[in-house]
Amino acid sequence: MAIIETQAALHEAHRDNHTHRDVNGGWLRPAVFGAMDGLVSNLALMTGVAGGSVSHQTIVITGLAGLAAGAFSMAAGEYTSVASQRELVEAELDVERRELRKHPQDEENELAALYAARGVEPELAREVARQLSRDPEQALEIHAREELGIDPGDLPSPLVAAVSSFGSFALGALLPVLPFLFGVTALWPTLLLALVGLFGCGAVVAKVTARSWLYSGLRQLALGGAAAGVTYALGSLFGTAVG
Repeated sequence: MAIIETQAALHEAHRDNHTHRDVNGGWLRPAVFGAMDGLVSNLALMTGVAGGSVSHQTIVITGLAGLAAGAFSMAAGEYTSVASQRELVEAELDVERRELRKHPQDEENELAALYAARGVEPELAREVARQLSRDPEQALEIHAREELGIDPGDLPSPLVAAVSSFGSFALGALLPVLPFLFGVTALWPTLLLALVGLFGCGAVVAKVTARSWLYSGLRQLALGGAAAGVTYALGSLFGTAVG
């Protein structure tokens, strides 16, 4: 009994110490980076226009136009990109499906050779390949994973990608516009709110990296602040030149 309890404790300790981060970032990474993209691009756009000494109304219209244009552009681009990728994957799956139907033994031998190349004993590799090849759909899934590195049952949705990109970008782009929508006429509240948002996005990104939240937040704060500063300077320069 004591031995069993000890083994269970060791197994639990190993599992706790062997937990990996999500290296793909899951949904968090694209959502945060989409919001960050919207925040930085719209902040830079608005500060650039504000540098030209334009009216309060012009800055607000610029911010809202930047939000709409950027969000729709992101959604359209993401939809096209994911749809194209999915169509390519489905075409390759059709090729593999035809090969499994026309040359099942060749595909089984190919799978056995792949396992043998990875160190499985040849006889065992052939038996594993034979058993896995009994079900055509299972065989297709295994070949897709081994040869193409994809999971046929987990292909990305273009619509979900487009909607999520639209939402995350719009949310980030809305942040620098908010103070003006509530009647603020000075630029500094927008800058303050946007910089806080940049720091927050950078800190959240630390959840999918090995960096500390403080480092990630300050890095994004510096990059976003630099972009806003440069565009403001350019807006002031061009505003003076045009005027």
